[in-house]
Amino acid sequence: MSIVLSRDSRVRVMENTVTNAEKYFGQLCSLLAAYTRKTARLRDKADQLVRQLTDFANTENPEMRATMRNFAEDLAKVQDYRQAEVERLETKVICPLKLYGAHIKQTRAEIKKFKQVQKNEMKQLEKLEKLRQKSPSDRQMISQAETGVQRASVDASRITHQLEEVIDTFQKQKLKDLQKIFSDFVTIEMVFHAKAVEVYSSAFQILESYDLERDLEDFRTKMHGVYGRYDARPFKDTTPSPAVPWALTGQSTQTTIRSQRDEEEEESTEHSAEEDPVEDLRGQGRAPQQ
Repeated sequence: MSIVLSRDSRVRVMENTVTNAEKYFGQLCSLLAAYTRKTARLRDKADQLVRQLTDFANTENPEMRATMRNFAEDLAKVQDYRQAEVERLETKVICPLKLYGAHIKQTRAEIKKFKQVQKNEMKQLEKLEKLRQKSPSDRQMISQAETGVQRASVDASRITHQLEEVIDTFQKQKLKDLQKIFSDFVTIEMVFHAKAVEVYSSAFQILESYDLERDLEDFRTKMHGVYGRYDARPFKDTTPSPAVPWALTGQSTQTTIRSQRDEEEEESTEHSAEEDPVEDLRGQGRAPQQ
């Protein structure tokens, strides 16, 4: 009986090993899957930010436009690395953890097989004890029961030995897999962050090299070019800035007004004194050309 109890104690240790692996591997798999999904969502949000920065850059002055576009390109590059991070996490971390469901199921089947043999052994022992109590003089029946107990005990010992080998293999593989899975996890994260730091350093340099004064000068030139003259007279420098595409429209409008004024002055010199103030007022009241 003591052999049976000892065997049962060893099997409980083995069963607890499998139960703990089932519980914690399942939790680790769920948490790391959630971690990967959140990383993918962060990638998606960053992609939206890249698109927004690009749209915003198109509304800005040349220096800021170039800076924002280059910054957005670097940010998009980081998201490419983040996409690789997500794919590697799924392949090297989550999938191996998922496979443990099948390993644990197979190991549990071995434990179940042992329990059936153990149950048979206990049944044979109980039968022998009853015979000894009820019919102590029936040597034949007792001898048959003892033979049954002996066979059951041999089967239980054999199955226990096989189960020990299975659990030992399971435990060894589990420890090796844990080491590999989390080594891969750390490597994946280190590679991503190393690449991200490299690209973010480039993005930082882009932002640091932004020429604020040049953009302000360009902005002030635009502002004065559109709103700074109310007498509709042409500027001395009629060459439009490449950064001010709408300057061509303003220049064309002023030229048209001057041409109309010259024609009207030639047609009727009597009304020139009245027409000039009207044209001046029209030039002053015109909305800025966009």
